[in-house]
Amino acid sequence: MAELTIKEYQEITDEWIQTFGVRYFSELTNLGILMEEVGEVARIMTRIYGDQSFKTSDEHYNLADELADVLFVIVCIANQTGTDLTEAILKNLEKKTKRDKERHRRNPKLTGKRP
Repeated sequence: MAELTIKEYQEITDEWIQTFGVRYFSELTNLGILMEEVGEVARIMTRIYGDQSFKTSDEHYNLADELADVLFVIVCIANQTGTDLTEAILKNLEKKTKRDKERHRRNPKLTGKRP
């Protein structure tokens, strides 16, 4: 299976938009599309892992495809706003590490240890 960096995916997505998509949708339109795609992921997740059952029309789901749709729209928004996702992700992980490096280990809800 081929590997793909985040930077490469941003470049491939931009090329795809310019070739097949004509142009990016507006940022607000892409925000709406992102919400729709996240909703589709939520619909699948609540039926697989939650208490809801599938309707006949929902039985042909593909969680991986829906997650990829979410990622595609995120990359589109990043591209059109000039966001380098590789840099943003690394900074975000650094922030989370500084903030949470001990927090979750001390959480009895996660560790099962009561104070």
